[in-house]
Amino acid sequence: MHIKDSPEEQTGTTANVSSAGVYITAEAPAKSQRKAAYPPWRQGANVEFDMVLPAAVIGARKDVHVQCRGRVVRVEKSKGGRSGGGLACVIDNYEFVRKS
Repeated sequence: MHIKDSPEEQTGTTANVSSAGVYITAEAPAKSQRKAAYPPWRQGANVEFDMVLPAAVIGARKDVHVQCRGRVVRVEKSKGGRSGGGLACVIDNYEFVRKS
């Protein structure tokens, strides 16, 4: 996932997906790998992210890859001293990606 028009990529895990949005948890990059203040995410930021919906979970023959564009509606810092945090994003549009 990344902020639209930014080359910085961040890996995350979807914790909750609905037809209108997604909650993503992410680990903070190591201080030595940060190029800017972390987290770069802010409420209202336009984001782009890819999701893989596992075939076994959705009852398909193959995993389904989805490219999404949306906006951050909430940013949560991690609790208990862990690095990272979470993002709640609304999905404005998406498209299915065909894999060979």
